[in-house]
Amino acid sequence: MDGRREDTEPDSTRGGSAAEADVEVSVVLPAYNEAETIEETVETTLRTLAAFLPAGTFEVIVAEDGCEDRTPEIADRLAAADERIRHVHSDERLGRGGALERAFAAAEGETLVYFDTDLATDMRHLEELVDRVRSGAADVATGSRWLPGNRADRPAKRGVPSRVYNGLVRAVLRSDLRDHQCGFKAFSRDAFEDLRTDVEDDHWFWDTEMLVRAQRAGYEVAEFPVEWTPKGDTKVDLVRDVLGMGSQILRTFWQLSVRPRLSRRVSIGAGAVLAVLALALMTQYIDFGTVFAEMREADPLLVGIATFVYVLSWPLRGQRYRDILAELGFHEKLGFLTGAVFISQTGNLVFPARAGDLIRAYVVKARRGIPYPTGFASLAAERVFDLLTIASMAGVVLIGYTATGQTAELARTVVGAEGAGRVAVLVATAVGLAAVAAVVVIALSARSDRDYVTALVYRVSTDSYADFVAGVISRFVSDLQAVAGTRGGFARVGVTSVAIWTLDVVTALLVLAAFSPGLPFVELVAVSFFAVSVGNLAKVLPLSPGGVGLYEGAFTLLVVGLTPLGAELALGAAVLDHAVKNLVTVIGGYGSMLALNVSLTTAVEETREVREAGDEAPELD
Repeated sequence: MDGRREDTEPDSTRGGSAAEADVEVSVVLPAYNEAETIEETVETTLRTLAAFLPAGTFEVIVAEDGCEDRTPEIADRLAAADERIRHVHSDERLGRGGALERAFAAAEGETLVYFDTDLATDMRHLEELVDRVRSGAADVATGSRWLPGNRADRPAKRGVPSRVYNGLVRAVLRSDLRDHQCGFKAFSRDAFEDLRTDVEDDHWFWDTEMLVRAQRAGYEVAEFPVEWTPKGDTKVDLVRDVLGMGSQILRTFWQLSVRPRLSRRVSIGAGAVLAVLALALMTQYIDFGTVFAEMREADPLLVGIATFVYVLSWPLRGQRYRDILAELGFHEKLGFLTGAVFISQTGNLVFPARAGDLIRAYVVKARRGIPYPTGFASLAAERVFDLLTIASMAGVVLIGYTATGQTAELARTVVGAEGAGRVAVLVATAVGLAAVAAVVVIALSARSDRDYVTALVYRVSTDSYADFVAGVISRFVSDLQAVAGTRGGFARVGVTSVAIWTLDVVTALLVLAAFSPGLPFVELVAVSFFAVSVGNLAKVLPLSPGGVGLYEGAFTLLVVGLTPLGAELALGAAVLDHAVKNLVTVIGGYGSMLALNVSLTTAVEETREVREAGDEAPELD
């Protein structure tokens, strides 16, 4: 070997001289700012390998990963002085997994080994690690700090999280291994080349994903106990350990256990179950006997007109989402986006924490190639405009009530109330204030040159994974700012939001009018706007599926407090109003699943094919 730094693409460093062709074992040392230890680590590695391997059959590769200290210079010097040493350099940070994968691709050996440069694992185990794969007894080998016979002095602050993590990997990803994180692993060339294209993570989860996918692919994976001494980082890192590793476990579970089972038939069946489950969950919060009794008292014509009015709001929802995406540079057809909104809102009736929004982000990503950060930013923008609109509606009506002297009576009603109604109004107040505060923060950050996002992430994390997380969040915030950053875009989305929520209020107004409440028209309009606005603010927090219960509580409390109507009539109107809206949502959601043929497996395959072809995704309207 020539001992020079290798900055080229990995595949271009393969092959070469006859001496390189004799290399059987390649040991990669992932190095990021290791100036204090890298020289000693390389020397120890060479000495250990030479003790059990013939000369010329091994190499040591320093996988230097965009270091900011003297590691590159030291690696250059070592490589120039010893032909057994190579330096694979990267100008930018690839992440531990990315650096390992690049160096393995450039390696000459058929047995690929890596271990952490702090030498936490006793080097007397290196011969066993290499021989497990080199002899053909295993395709993958890994040291373990949790098998019987090991010696690992782990501090509780790392030992407990490590056991939790490995337990989750074993349970969720059905792995038979005890320790997935030990930085002491070996792969056969065939196994590595076969698995590398499927492994998506390029940082701390990379080797865990390799181990899990190797087991699923039928490779022989050997785990053996090692003596291990903790060195370096021993603290729990919120970004790396919770956001990073946790999200990767869920992503791998989806890809390995869920997606392969999704067919068009299964997707359609799941849609039917989703619709039934949404209705079933509604019965946990609503007495449908009361609903039907109240419906018998209500004017069916007005209820029918209310249903029609609410249906009219859905194309407007699709148009608003289209305008938001257009501000972010993505132009899609109205029919597709309306269907995506229908599907996600149906999911929100079933799943907690508004998890139905994840469905929409996935659909637009899989079918249209819109990145997840942009998808989530577009959803966040939609939520911000929703909150601003309904908070503004509630505020305008509240000013009117204050002018007429009804605020004091309203306050006494809220303070004296108990149960869901009081909770709902208090939640609505908090949400409205939070919405205004969020808009102020976004507006201020848009005018500042300081990167508040990165600064905040690094307050809770010192790991390099924080770079990735900060980048995703920064893109999310910048996209969110872009939607409201132009007057035209803000006006279009704002006007559509007002139209959507006005139709929502008119629906409730018509339902309330169907009960012949005997209220003057102005009072009927005012109480409808206020009760619906506060009720929808209460639904924002995911305290119940679809906000069922919270909406009814707020609506009933405010109608009773602001009008002479009794609680029974007010509750009946609230229940019927919410039931009409949820039924329209469920029917529209299931119909959209059928119309758009939302099979997640098909969507993923279509996206992959489109990317390979370099064309735009096919239209589904």
